[in-house]
Amino acid sequence: MDAFTRRRDARITARPEPKEPPVFFKSYSATTHFELMVRLIRAFDSENFTDTVNRIPVEMRPRGEDHSRCCVYRDRAILKYRLMALLGFGIEEEEDELVPLSRYAEMSLTRKGAPNPVLTVIDEACNGCVRTRYEATNACRGCLTHACVEVCPKGAVELVNGKSIIDPDRCIQCGKCMDVCPYHAIVRIPIPCEESCPTGAISKMSNSKETIDYDKCIFCGKCLAACPFNAILERSQLVDVIREMAEGKRVTALVAPAIIGETPSTMGQLVGALKSAGFSHVFEVASGADKTAICEADEFVERMEEGAPFMTSSCCPAYTECVEKHLPELKPFVSDTRTPMHYTAQTAKEEAPDSVTVFIGPCVAKRKEASDDPFVDHVLTFRELRALLAARNIEILQCEDTAFDLAGLAEGRGFPVSGGVTEGIKAYIGDRAAIEPVAVNGLDKRSVKKLKSYAKKCPGNFVEIMGCEGGCIAGPSGVEPGKKAGRKLQAFLKESPRGIEG
Repeated sequence: MDAFTRRRDARITARPEPKEPPVFFKSYSATTHFELMVRLIRAFDSENFTDTVNRIPVEMRPRGEDHSRCCVYRDRAILKYRLMALLGFGIEEEEDELVPLSRYAEMSLTRKGAPNPVLTVIDEACNGCVRTRYEATNACRGCLTHACVEVCPKGAVELVNGKSIIDPDRCIQCGKCMDVCPYHAIVRIPIPCEESCPTGAISKMSNSKETIDYDKCIFCGKCLAACPFNAILERSQLVDVIREMAEGKRVTALVAPAIIGETPSTMGQLVGALKSAGFSHVFEVASGADKTAICEADEFVERMEEGAPFMTSSCCPAYTECVEKHLPELKPFVSDTRTPMHYTAQTAKEEAPDSVTVFIGPCVAKRKEASDDPFVDHVLTFRELRALLAARNIEILQCEDTAFDLAGLAEGRGFPVSGGVTEGIKAYIGDRAAIEPVAVNGLDKRSVKKLKSYAKKCPGNFVEIMGCEGGCIAGPSGVEPGKKAGRKLQAFLKESPRGIEG
């Protein structure tokens, strides 16, 4: 018996009987995906990982019971593809539909490096939404003014049997007909994933299914959050992390400060839960945010002294990816300071070069950032963390208070809310320079255009950009609603020690 098997068997023996996973989500698809994560982890902890994984779709959708799609077999097929993504594989990579899940499970145990690209689309789950269009509903009264007909610049609206009909082939989607209708009878029907994408990176293929153009994608995760069918998924590193744990390696959790709004427990109980789950050390990424605030403050003062018109923040990887691909004119103004994740991971590697560093947060773009950062080995989301605790029957409120192995201060802990980065660097700038902050609270099509204009004329001298509206606490891979998480974080900040008093 090898060392890997002995450690796994010891862990199975010590663990209590599995409980039903708690339900955190309101939507069917999110609840199903969470159950898959829990089952996958329990399969890994079982005596036969590959065979157990293979049976999950059948066990979740047995014949004769309810199904959500046209038939139980399509349900099982989609569950298989979800599991492929959770095992770290892209559905687009499938060459043979007959390859069983057990084979993908085997390959996940020997994989080196992070899955790339970080997103995948399940074409079987994609509903094939019709393209974005305007449509006259049955609220149309066939009024005599014919305002919608008169205003259309392309003659796409006509009256048929006293009702307005819009020709989608002639319609240019200007929306003028909708604006003038006195009964609000004309509506715009969007494609949610395309509508949410700030950079036009997702669009239809010839088979009416969505595809992602990674030359345009900034990995903000907005399409993932917007899809009503949960057809867009992250390629997970769950198995990579628990495999490293099972091999007895020093696995260090790098916990994003947004976690404060996600857990019902104290931070000490969270640390205890993480160590019970298999992490040997727990570092607070707020400690790296403190360093980011200090370095960015010094950089801001230096740039202002040199006559720079403004500087932007650099800690949101979706924003920096957007600059690289879509806003090259802003590149000279982006701070050169590294992100909190980078500084925290660097500290962990300096302390123990052989440690495995795992960033845990609500952000999809962190997966892309981590793939380019030699100090970060893996990324887990808050949802995956909840699944790990549920799968291993860890009741976070029953865990003992345990101190962080590296803790942060209030300045860094405030980073995940909109305005928090600005407040952090202001504290360290002091009276060395005057700061005129501008906030871009969430990236969308409109804010990307606004940022483009800042290269010519910026209304302030420091621009804080948050990819998600409200900040990281509203990230696409979080669980708690952003406003609720924000209130809890603000309360925690009042109790946190500060680096700069006042």
